[in-house]
Amino acid sequence: MNAPEDTTPAKVIPIIPRRDERGERPGELLGSVRSIASRNLQGLTAMLFDNLDDALFDLAEKAASNALQVEYFDGMRELRKKRGLIERMFIDDIAKRIADLGAGRLRERRMLSDSNAPRGELSLVEDAELEESLAVSSMASKAEQRLARNLFALNERLAMLAGGLRFDNALGPLDPGALAQAFRQTLRDLDTGMRVKLIVYKLFDRYVMSGAEAMYEELNLSLAQAGVLPQIRQPAASRTGSGSSPANMAAATGAASVARGSGQTYGEDLAAQADLLTQLGNLLAARRAPGETGMGATLQVGGNYAGGYSAGSAMPLPGPAELLGALTLLQAEIARANLATRNANEAMGEVRHVKADLLDQVSRISGHARARLSEADEDTIDLVSMLFEFILQDRNLPTEMQALLARLQIPYLKVAILDRRLFAQRAHPARRLLDTLADAAKGWSRESDPDLRLLGDVRAVVERLLQDFDDDIDVFERLLKEFGAQLETHRKRAELTELRAAEATRGREKLEHARRSAANVVLDRLQGQNPPQLVRSLLTRPWANYLVLVLLRQGAESPEYRSALHFMDDLLWSFTPKPDAASRQRLRTLLPELERSLRLGLATVALQEPDQNRLLEQLNALYRPLLGEAAAEPIADAADAARAQQANQDVETFLPPALEPEPVIALSVPPGSAGPESTVSSEALDGVRALKSGCWFEFCNDDGSRERAKLSWISPISGRYLFVNRRGLKVADKAAAQLAAEIESGHAVLLEEVPLFDRALDAIVERLRNAQTQAVPDHGGA
Repeated sequence: MNAPEDTTPAKVIPIIPRRDERGERPGELLGSVRSIASRNLQGLTAMLFDNLDDALFDLAEKAASNALQVEYFDGMRELRKKRGLIERMFIDDIAKRIADLGAGRLRERRMLSDSNAPRGELSLVEDAELEESLAVSSMASKAEQRLARNLFALNERLAMLAGGLRFDNALGPLDPGALAQAFRQTLRDLDTGMRVKLIVYKLFDRYVMSGAEAMYEELNLSLAQAGVLPQIRQPAASRTGSGSSPANMAAATGAASVARGSGQTYGEDLAAQADLLTQLGNLLAARRAPGETGMGATLQVGGNYAGGYSAGSAMPLPGPAELLGALTLLQAEIARANLATRNANEAMGEVRHVKADLLDQVSRISGHARARLSEADEDTIDLVSMLFEFILQDRNLPTEMQALLARLQIPYLKVAILDRRLFAQRAHPARRLLDTLADAAKGWSRESDPDLRLLGDVRAVVERLLQDFDDDIDVFERLLKEFGAQLETHRKRAELTELRAAEATRGREKLEHARRSAANVVLDRLQGQNPPQLVRSLLTRPWANYLVLVLLRQGAESPEYRSALHFMDDLLWSFTPKPDAASRQRLRTLLPELERSLRLGLATVALQEPDQNRLLEQLNALYRPLLGEAAAEPIADAADAARAQQANQDVETFLPPALEPEPVIALSVPPGSAGPESTVSSEALDGVRALKSGCWFEFCNDDGSRERAKLSWISPISGRYLFVNRRGLKVADKAAAQLAAEIESGHAVLLEEVPLFDRALDAIVERLRNAQTQAVPDHGGA
């Protein structure tokens, strides 16, 4: 008989699992994760490749050799050709990792720098592969450290979707290490040198790794809203804040673009920026005693700041919206104020008082009697204040420009709160705009800008930012393009004027050099000779001028110049004694050739034919005794003698002025034996000789006025230095020794070429170090 059927649900074990809603949900959510990740990564990689062409093109333009330039251009072509394949392989690899997670398969977390050599065999990893591995592992580890909180939450939620799978030593499918591994795999077959690959990795770090934070936040939000661990207990953190502390900035990826003109590689520049920002974070944190926050409020140990509140009954910390609202009110006050007449001391006081003004404004908005700030926000405010204090003390900037740029403190503080990449990326539009304004201002003076056009352009940018900037950082990019276009228009006009000044100076120097050379040649040949005065005058006047023209037109190696020298030798020989018939015969043979050469030279220097004939008559009279012919008949009376003397004087009169020997001898003194060079140090002279065209100086004149000028051209002939103002007009023309002496005396100051923002960060680090060394607390920050 059939046994009664047991229908107790607890004992029913279906052979085929039921397809209920909960069974389908993890797969759907993993599909959503894959879609969100693919969409974000496609956008980030597209941004990477959109900027890659420009980066490689800029490097090719600045390449130190043709081979390096060809390598960059070849890399551009190869990456253009394989861009689509690389993007598709990268997205497919990440999608496969997410699918493997759904199937319960995880990939081992291994060092990205591990060699691909077979296990158990000793092998040497090529230097290039090792360099690539180190670059990839470095950017992955930095991103994992920076994004630890988001990654912890995301991996916890992904593990829940995978049925509680433990990651332990496994690599999450969307970890920065996984992104780096996947991207490296797509570049395996890329036919480029390692130099180009490293640049690609740096841009991957800059655009993909730095942009991944938004992807992680979107994924966490989507999963939390879907009910996947909506409440996650985060690991303890030292502090948080609405702003971006320098310690966090130091960990930000993409800290720098290719170093401009410094000789650094992309990786070296990135490391230098990260190191600098790390030092800033540590120095700012060291200003406070342990357990102390901004404004001196003591916190209980173990206080939780994640929600924006301190421990106990302390008042709430203002969030980003409150800070930005207060700053916008302060910005409006500055925009309305007439600050044209304020001096440097007043501007400095306003810069240092911004924190107090901000706290007062926050108190009025929040209704609290005494507002306070998080450590991160206070560090950001102090850092921006020190940046603008540096601007007000920067020797590179004229005082009018210092005061004008100092008005940008509030807009730049808002940028620092909105976008923590301001201090980490040289390519940040706000940073580039400030650097561009400062670089344009470096060469400004009222004398070089009589219509105050540049001053007006800079003031217009400042006013636009004060009036228009709310929270749209794109306004900095737009203003940078507009201001850059204005500078380019001016640069083209100034270049033409500067070129004319250089050409005029070059022409004068070539003429002077030719005159010296001709004078020296003539004086050398006359040394030890005693020709008639007429011959001496001929050589030092018209013939010397002819030599100058030949040198300028044909050059010292030309047949014409050699022929002119040969004429002088023959002419001087022709007036030496002729004791025998052979020498007299040689003279008779030579005279027609001498006359032809002489007429050619005299015609070239525009001596009229009647004057040439009179000169030749006088020369022929001198030749008769040398040829054994009868001399001219004796002068019969005093009247004839007077007429003959007048004729000789007439010959002297129509000859051009002689080249003076004294200046030639004075200018021929060997450098270092006498003159100004002996009064300056060799270090100063070496520094001057190492200068390159394009650097700017500030000169202090005898009347106390100051003038800014750019080194436009260094003469290859005399070694003199030509300086022009920002309009391209000549300001000065100095010898190396003169410039070195002025530098040593402080009458000439070489202005910095390093961008303003970089110099400011270096100066702030030095300032904080000195304060730490002296053990002077600096809780006020600025």
